[in-house]
Amino acid sequence: MITSQVLLYGEQYAAEEEAARSRGDGRSSIHYPALFLFVGDKVAPAVAPVLDSCERKWDNAGGVMAIHALTEGASRSAASPENGGAVRRERVMVMALPDTAGHDPRTVRQEVYREFHQDSRYLAEMNRTLRRLSNSIADYGRLYSSFDVIHLSIITRVDDPLNVFLPEITLLARAVLGQSFKSVQMDLYALINEREQGENYGYSSSVGLAFLRELDGLQAGDYAFQAPLLVTEEELSIPVAHGPAPLFDLVYLLSDKNERGMLSAHGMSDNYEIISHVSLLKNRVRPTADQATGQGGYNNMTFKSGIRGSTGRQGYASAGFSGVRRPNRQIALAVLYHAFRRLAEGLREASPWPVRDRQALLGLGTDSLREQAAQLLPEREGLAEMTGLMSHGRPSYHELRQLSLREAEQLLFGDGGEAYFRSNFVAEAARRTEAFDPLRTWRGILAAQETAVPPVTFYQLAEWTADREDSGGGSVLYGLRQHMAGLRAVIASAQAELELLYAESVERQPFQRVPLFDKRTVRNFIHYLFTTVYGQKYELLRLESELAFCLRLEAALEQLHAESISRVKAMESLEEELRGIALDSIGRANDELGQNIMEYYRTVTEEVMKEIETRRGPGIFFSERYMGSMTALLAEGKEAVISRLIELCRKELLAAEPFALSFEEELLRRANVAAAYENREVLSREELFKRLYRNLEEGAVVNVRLFEYTQEHRHEEKYFFGDSSSEFLRYAFGVDETTRIYRLGFVHEQRRSGIEKLNLMGGFHLEDLLYYRNAKVYYETYVQNGYHLHGVDEAQLPELR
Repeated sequence: MITSQVLLYGEQYAAEEEAARSRGDGRSSIHYPALFLFVGDKVAPAVAPVLDSCERKWDNAGGVMAIHALTEGASRSAASPENGGAVRRERVMVMALPDTAGHDPRTVRQEVYREFHQDSRYLAEMNRTLRRLSNSIADYGRLYSSFDVIHLSIITRVDDPLNVFLPEITLLARAVLGQSFKSVQMDLYALINEREQGENYGYSSSVGLAFLRELDGLQAGDYAFQAPLLVTEEELSIPVAHGPAPLFDLVYLLSDKNERGMLSAHGMSDNYEIISHVSLLKNRVRPTADQATGQGGYNNMTFKSGIRGSTGRQGYASAGFSGVRRPNRQIALAVLYHAFRRLAEGLREASPWPVRDRQALLGLGTDSLREQAAQLLPEREGLAEMTGLMSHGRPSYHELRQLSLREAEQLLFGDGGEAYFRSNFVAEAARRTEAFDPLRTWRGILAAQETAVPPVTFYQLAEWTADREDSGGGSVLYGLRQHMAGLRAVIASAQAELELLYAESVERQPFQRVPLFDKRTVRNFIHYLFTTVYGQKYELLRLESELAFCLRLEAALEQLHAESISRVKAMESLEEELRGIALDSIGRANDELGQNIMEYYRTVTEEVMKEIETRRGPGIFFSERYMGSMTALLAEGKEAVISRLIELCRKELLAAEPFALSFEEELLRRANVAAAYENREVLSREELFKRLYRNLEEGAVVNVRLFEYTQEHRHEEKYFFGDSSSEFLRYAFGVDETTRIYRLGFVHEQRRSGIEKLNLMGGFHLEDLLYYRNAKVYYETYVQNGYHLHGVDEAQLPELR
């Protein structure tokens, strides 16, 4: 299967194109240092995507650090060299927590919480790790505008038992970082994975609800905490205190099920993008271009005030994310398919060769066959040497004259003449025929013709060697078999004539008799016998040898046909596979992004390839510089063909000017490519923008499911990431300008590669979550059945709502 090879090419092109266009884009920078703290084993899949997103988006992301608090077993695995430990230690430090494995699920959160507080080594190691991390962050101080504040983003899964340590980990991190920074701004991102609960949905929901209940307490206005968390190298403990105040500045609840109750097609991936984009929004360097656009941008105090209800109770937040980008992967796969299809069409084009020229190329013309067959026989003059054969006795002419020629030969030589002819003529002709290898002779000829203009390819050879008369203007195999049928008829006639000649009497033969010289007359007869009779046998042998020669040619043509058909089928199979891969990838894009990709890039690919052929000559794509011999590539396997094709597409086709359009222009051209053929109304720029706007808005639906009628206050803010001077964003700002009830802002980035949208929504409370209401039933049941789901005493927690 070539699927993985092709998909890798598509992904590599998309990544390279994204990087190239991003280098042309003006990326944002963050104002203060940023640190991501991941808590729990279950959040491990988020680490790399979040940091990768920051690398793509932030100009100074090189100094962004992360720390992952996870179980001891998992932390050892994460730090091992075979798991990229060296790289992880550079940018992602690990912090060990008590193992959850082996504990009773009924009490695991309670037991690991007690183990953490009873075993001082955990706190001591956490202190050392956080201090090393703080020093590492200080090394990157030159990257930031200010070192007064650090943005600490804590990320965890609500159903991970290790988030029972969230207050201790968070406050210790704040205490250690507070020794280097004047302020530590902390946000929590709580991930709800509803897709993967599976068979453990009841227990998982209960653990998730236990955490949310604890979180409600952490975010209460009167929340206070004190514990000896700071540990010196002499193992002296120093208390850390908090409150009374909410623990986190803002808490974002992000699920893989959106506000409409639909599971996200991208799983948690959109939430990882949300985390990096919200972090950028809150910590972005505001360029002067922002003032030029008249957009105020994000204000954290305004958002916090907006999501606080009339009772003063601080609400929770969520977000949705979507992006519109040039579908680079789909484009690459479509171009690969169309390039291959056009190459195959070039190979398939009917050869202008008439049947006589086809026969001449392969040496299958009548004259050529006769000449080649004649070369297989020893020289005819060798028959004269047969007169030197020893006769049996010395019969007189009188004894011979009444005999038939066959009887006379038998009397004179027995089987000696036949034996000599078989040995010196028949066997030698058979040996030479057997040694003849038509395919070896043809391969060099056909290899040269494959690169000729026009070429002779295996498509044409499949037609030339087909077993039917009307194949592509004339089958050489059919012609050869006609010739062989004629030969068989001639051979049968020659054999009959030879038999008649052998049956004639000696005295009726026209050889010279010498009266009174009987021996001379006998010698004259012997000379006549070998010259005439064996001369006729020689001609019969020539015909039979030509037939044998044709039989070898026939077998070679059949083999050539089988090889050619095999190559044709391999090409058809490859074309179908490439088409399927391209269509499957396009089908995963939304309607606008995937619209007309195959149609538009068929035209673009053909135009680019035609331009290259016009500039460099016909047949250039089958030169060694590009594809080379397709026959040779197929012999190596499909992977070899695809490898050369990928190289051709990347170096010559995708590098051409038509592939350098901005995403807006590319999308508009692609949307209208079929208009001329289907006679439908051309899609206007405004209509296209309307569709894009709708898609961005629908894609950025908030990733949390609520009972909206219970929500005390809903506050929304929406932000576009892109070039605010672009036509599309000017259009987006004008949509419902007079009626919108949400705050709209832009994160201005000079970019041509695409546009992203981040929708923020807040003001709801935990009891508004559908997840909370569903999990509450399981939580209460599990607690009633003896499950201890909290580290602290339940009396310290807020009541369930």
